[in-house]
Amino acid sequence: MKKTPPAAPAPAPARPERWRTDAGDADVATLVIPADSLRTRRFEIDCRLVVMRLADGATHGMRVDVDGALEWTRQAPTENPGQTDSMDYHFRREVPAGQPLRIVVKTQAKQARRMALSIEADEA
Repeated sequence: MKKTPPAAPAPAPARPERWRTDAGDADVATLVIPADSLRTRRFEIDCRLVVMRLADGATHGMRVDVDGALEWTRQAPTENPGQTDSMDYHFRREVPAGQPLRIVVKTQAKQARRMALSIEADEA
């Protein structure tokens, strides 16, 4: 009986994948990275909220959910009167072959205006 050699791993793409969504001044951003049926991928993910303080007592916050589960959350005073303030969260995620990745960033702002909200994912 002949043994079949193990299958070779799927080749990496010519260029690493890069996914991005820019939600502008919206309060929610969603990024869905489709499944790759042949290989496991690793991503460096950056979520960013930029706000402008409108009045004293301003606060802003961000919640990051990955595949429906809470990954990170934070609320902070909005600083820098007359300028912008931001909140950033960076994390890594391994995505098994055959599975998509869904990232949802929800924000809140009190006495502050949302200026920008984005999610970027770069294959490592």
